[in-house]
Amino acid sequence: MLLKGLLLTVELTFIVIVLALLLGIPVAIGRLSRYRLLRVVLHAYVELFRATPLLVQLVFIYFALPSLGLTLDAFYAAVIGFTLHYTAYISEVYRAGILGVPRGQIMAVRALGMKPLTAYRVVILPQAIRLVIPALGNYWVQLFKDSSLASVITLRELLFSGEIIASHTFEYFTMYAAVFVLYFCVGYPATWGVRFLERLARPKKARRPVGEIEVPTNAAATE
Repeated sequence: MLLKGLLLTVELTFIVIVLALLLGIPVAIGRLSRYRLLRVVLHAYVELFRATPLLVQLVFIYFALPSLGLTLDAFYAAVIGFTLHYTAYISEVYRAGILGVPRGQIMAVRALGMKPLTAYRVVILPQAIRLVIPALGNYWVQLFKDSSLASVITLRELLFSGEIIASHTFEYFTMYAAVFVLYFCVGYPATWGVRFLERLARPKKARRPVGEIEVPTNAAATE
């Protein structure tokens, strides 16, 4: 049962991170739009989900919406809740990346008469995404850990599976230790994967082996 719970946790993490990465782009672009109403609506959405706890959002979607006639399966409620939450954060990461693209390149694109969507697809987004790869990777790891909150809405992910087994066997230490180890076995390699992505995202000149000392080349610095 623990392995099934782990697989469900990984599945939830994968689906949500893909959706959040895709949906975050139009939200970020909309936040920078010249249309005031669109900016206001998206700003309200981002601030709402960033200013409220993820756990409260999940509980509201799963337990409160049925009173309005909208009943969701625990898995779909978790997907919707996590996606809304992480899209809000990831859109801000994208927005920061877009604002980090050199102004001169954006002016050049406008001078060439390139359509806005084409400019974003060809020039702006490739550079912006490269700038924010480390931050996006960190959100992926954070999402995997936050997935344990789905146990509150009865989703049988890793933590909830461990709780069920422990309540039947009364081996609480063994079960929670196993859950702890399984989270670590996935989370720790993921953090190293993020570090690898960070290294790839750096300019080649900025890369050097860890621990290497930079020797001054200026003659005055050596005196």
